[in-house]
Amino acid sequence: MNTRRDFLRNAFVTMGGLSLPGTIPMLSAGQAAGSPLGGPAGKAPMRFIFMHRGNGLFPKVMVPPSFGPKEMELESRNDAYVVDLDGHELPEWMSPLAAHKENLTILQGLSGKMCTTGHHSWCSSLGVFKANERPGSIKWATVDFELAKLFPSPMEHIELACFPTGGGNARGSLDGIAKGFSARGPQQANYAFGSPKTAVDEIFKSVSASKDGQVRYQLERKVLEFAAGHHAEIASQLDGIERQKVGNYAGSIEDIRERNRKIDLMADAVRRHAPKLDAKYLAEDLTTLDRQVGHAEVLLSSLIAGLTNVVAFTVDELGHEYTGIPGLEGEKVNMHDVGHGKVIGGVEAPEIRKRSEHHHMELVNRIVTRLKSVPEDGGTMFDNTMVFYFPDSGETHHSQGTEYPFVVMAGNNARLNLGRRYIRLPYWGREGHKTLGNFYTTLLNTFGNPIKHYGVLDPALVGDQTGPIAQLMA
Repeated sequence: MNTRRDFLRNAFVTMGGLSLPGTIPMLSAGQAAGSPLGGPAGKAPMRFIFMHRGNGLFPKVMVPPSFGPKEMELESRNDAYVVDLDGHELPEWMSPLAAHKENLTILQGLSGKMCTTGHHSWCSSLGVFKANERPGSIKWATVDFELAKLFPSPMEHIELACFPTGGGNARGSLDGIAKGFSARGPQQANYAFGSPKTAVDEIFKSVSASKDGQVRYQLERKVLEFAAGHHAEIASQLDGIERQKVGNYAGSIEDIRERNRKIDLMADAVRRHAPKLDAKYLAEDLTTLDRQVGHAEVLLSSLIAGLTNVVAFTVDELGHEYTGIPGLEGEKVNMHDVGHGKVIGGVEAPEIRKRSEHHHMELVNRIVTRLKSVPEDGGTMFDNTMVFYFPDSGETHHSQGTEYPFVVMAGNNARLNLGRRYIRLPYWGREGHKTLGNFYTTLLNTFGNPIKHYGVLDPALVGDQTGPIAQLMA
């Protein structure tokens, strides 16, 4: 550690500055009044969970098998249409969501040709621009961070990931804290927690039950206090750009300290809702499926405790070796091989996809069911929540970005024209076609950011591509 930059980078990562914004946001009205679990007056914030997976998501597997000849004919031509899901059977891999059909939207037809597609897309599908693992490729904050600005919280944003180990981002960092798949701003990659244990240790360290954990937390506070004062003193002795740089470092550390002070004020709620995970979810050698469940529990605890209103969850990435898939428990499944249609352990590639995606829907069911059990503002926390499940690189293994299928779970206060519907939008290149940028613009416009358009435009499309999707606006 030879420079102040090295020192600060290490401080940010080890002391919880993983989603550090330019300034620490104030608590939302509901959180300022107390716990978001039904405290005194104050409107509850909206919450957003972005769950994305690698290796593509086939549009054909999204179609309910009970659709009749008319719907299937429209589907075969990729024609736009809408169907009420009431009375229809969900695809088998989506069956865990059957009890929540009223809140479910299957959204087809969005494109993302302006994004990085293929093996690894990094933060591209959340930012709607081409990106690689280098921070210099990041044009602006990804949509999850933009939504976090609209609904401030002490930690602003939390990111969890099943990191790749065989290529792609953060290789070799399966259990640690490493560069994630979201971005705080231009050239500012976010950091993500690779294991449930690491996430619990870092996010909930202020209420650690262990003596060692509390000693570590207090030491970190002292280091931050020293660093903020030390760099402020250095800044006062410099001029020009160097003074600005060092002043920014000092201000950033002070922002972390302010965030920690706010979390300390919420200690009772944080302690009450800290995740109580079974030992297998905290083990060093855990299966992919157990890792995903552990992350889902951390996600839920962070939301319910009021630490954040936005979570990004990379449920898998192409370079991640899957373990624990039903029927393949003894295998390390290479999803790149699955993408190329290889048979593994006697199981064909489409079936492997189906089993892993079924488990993802079990995670969504776990999240929705839990949030529906938590009272809030005369309803439940899920009333004020949206969950998005989608591929980070498009419609298949070697995708072109013509389609990004979405599973959307929306609570009653989502203020969008969603719920219990299968929606196929006009296909790429056809009149009325919409992109990921249009969808994210819809979200931002609905929840308080009147931006004209979010994301890069598709140079191959003609006509005005900007604006929200009118039919989804309430």
